[in-house]
Amino acid sequence: MSQVTGHADADFTSVREVFERLFADGRETGAGIAVVHQGRLVVDLVGGSRADGQPWTPRTVVAVYSTGKPFAAACLMILVDRGLVGLDDPVHRHWPEFADDGTTVRHVLAHTAGRPAFPTPRPSAAWADWPTLVADLAGATPMWTPGTTAAEHALTYGHLIGELVRRVDGRPIGRFLAEEVAGPWRLDLAFGSGGRQDVADLVFGDPEWPTTSVGEPGSLRHRALANPDGCRDLAVLNGPLWRDNDVPAVNMHTTASAVARFYAGMLAGGVLDGHQMLSAETAAEMTRVQHDGTDQLLDRPVKWALGFQIDDDGSFGHGGIGGSCGYALPSAGLAVGFVTRRLADFDRLDELDAAVMGVVQA
Repeated sequence: MSQVTGHADADFTSVREVFERLFADGRETGAGIAVVHQGRLVVDLVGGSRADGQPWTPRTVVAVYSTGKPFAAACLMILVDRGLVGLDDPVHRHWPEFADDGTTVRHVLAHTAGRPAFPTPRPSAAWADWPTLVADLAGATPMWTPGTTAAEHALTYGHLIGELVRRVDGRPIGRFLAEEVAGPWRLDLAFGSGGRQDVADLVFGDPEWPTTSVGEPGSLRHRALANPDGCRDLAVLNGPLWRDNDVPAVNMHTTASAVARFYAGMLAGGVLDGHQMLSAETAAEMTRVQHDGTDQLLDRPVKWALGFQIDDDGSFGHGGIGGSCGYALPSAGLAVGFVTRRLADFDRLDELDAAVMGVVQA
């Protein structure tokens, strides 16, 4: 009996077949895939288990690491859209404790703020101490002149954006996301688990993944991904520390359909189900390239927009370490979300993407 349930339009049967094969081959143990094409949800599949043999349902949410970064960016861009903060405002203007060093809101959103790593070593318990972590960032010396180069702000991105949201609006970013994004757009997502019980436990696809994914000790990648501790520790990731606190760069919990529908709303100029979250102009600005060059952390060329990576085919999106991803391809009217509990490489998404593109480009 197939482990996969849900819907796939007849034209997208090949996507279902690839998804089912991932489970049959043992390369997947719990996941969801959703596709919106030309405004229609044409694929919405889930499969496997969420924990201890409990079946993965359409309501199961899972932590998706950096797949959540564009959602954090959207929170700040809502305030930009309302005229409450400007993209080229100095961060210091809204966050007085932040060093007056030329860092702008745009730099923060585009990963060019020069603060890709928390400067002070902290234990995993620090994820529950928002004031300490944002104070660390406010007093940090940029690793480069802000705006001159990029490095993915792997763990710091959400705290930089979240503190700006809090300073400008007054609400913590988790509450802001719930009230201004998830609620109006009817998206099943939250920073942390939002008190949900139907949460998938993360597992390692390879026992060595916690070591191989973080880079060599002393490298920028290691400094950026290993502090504070706990981001690759299953006891942390599957427990209350990760599920009950806002870690907006990396601990959004969501479904594949919520991710795909978010991107469908971005494709529609900031509108989903009749609710205008962003103006068309602001939605377009979010996907305009801000930096095109080598990313110092990823060690490869990257086109950074405001919360999204932009690919050569014009698609925009963001993946999360471990395999989850969301993206949109405007030329095809396509939005895709893939979420997984099995932390491994992106080969699963590559195969699913090939099946999707085989349909929409036929």
